[in-house]
Amino acid sequence: MKTLTTALPLAFAYLRERPLATLLNILLLSLGVGTIIALALTLSQLEERMDRDAAGIDLVIGAKGSPLQLVLSTVFQVDIPTGNVSVKEAERVIAQPVVKQAIPLALGDSYKTFRIVGTNAAYVDLYGAALQSGRLWNAPLEAVVGAEVARITKLDTAKTFAGSHGLTEGGGGHADHAYTVVGVLKPTGSVIDRVILTAVESVWEVHDHNDAKKDAEVTAYLIQYRTPLAAASFPRMVNASSGLQAAAPAMETARLFNLLGVGITALKGFAVIMMLCAALGIFVALMNALDERRADLALLRVLGASRATVFMTIIAQGVALGLAGVILGAFIGHAGASLLGDMLEKNHRVALTGFTLIREEFWVVAGAMSLAILAGIFPAWRAYRNAVPELLSRV
Repeated sequence: MKTLTTALPLAFAYLRERPLATLLNILLLSLGVGTIIALALTLSQLEERMDRDAAGIDLVIGAKGSPLQLVLSTVFQVDIPTGNVSVKEAERVIAQPVVKQAIPLALGDSYKTFRIVGTNAAYVDLYGAALQSGRLWNAPLEAVVGAEVARITKLDTAKTFAGSHGLTEGGGGHADHAYTVVGVLKPTGSVIDRVILTAVESVWEVHDHNDAKKDAEVTAYLIQYRTPLAAASFPRMVNASSGLQAAAPAMETARLFNLLGVGITALKGFAVIMMLCAALGIFVALMNALDERRADLALLRVLGASRATVFMTIIAQGVALGLAGVILGAFIGHAGASLLGDMLEKNHRVALTGFTLIREEFWVVAGAMSLAILAGIFPAWRAYRNAVPELLSRV
């Protein structure tokens, strides 16, 4: 304990003597730590949210095009749909015995960038949502709003609103087809919080699809299998239809993260290089300081300081630099994740937060601290093994 209490003040005093080098080493280490933490936080939350939003959906049936686009637009509500499909054609497919449930989705309009989704009550059950107030819709142009929609738009039961054509702000309005809010859902932490729900017939009425039996269309169907064995043959049967395609959310999200993984791996690699450069900088700084402080070390030894004290003084400098870099890096990482989350929420209604901890973060911190300590071991060992006469001879 006496060794440590002597070594710590000396270590901090030595670091204060070289403020620029100290600051640069801390900054370089913190940028590496912060980059990895921000990426890990963002990727972890995206995976968790997408898994939660796609839970219970085995397949999506929609118009031909990009299967990834189909899944993103209908399951996660973050892209433009591939088109519409004929209800008559789709009904012939979803009538197969392997289909347990087919939930229709009719997209096309929005209100203040929140999508208006024509569907049925099974969509509410899919996400385990419950009413906070009011009731579910039971007639065209009645709407139920998700918790996030209600919070931001201030829509509540009995209020009315008119949708805009398209899925972004600026589309033409439908003032002659106003919706009445009849219910507000409790928060679920899933995609249903960010949509406005109504009957499919509402979407048809707004877009003048009066003869539903003749030309009715929907955007997609969310499919649940009766048996897992259906995954082997049912998608192929759907894709064989002239106007339909099948997309499995699990497969498409895995493909998405594989695509993102190349860029994320490159960024993580760059961050690791920054951390290694910071460790090298700490090593060089400690070695230079050791050469410059021969007189100080000799005086310490003459005054009775043990070799352990000298060793701990050098190690404490590495630990202090590492600790400062880790603390600043954690702050940068969480702030970066929050900033990215705000951007995603504004543009895509996908909320992420920096106010959370994940397991990978502790591994990053442990790795950074290990590098800082390793950078100080050789200089500390060199100072430890030098005897007093040798130190004095070099002064």
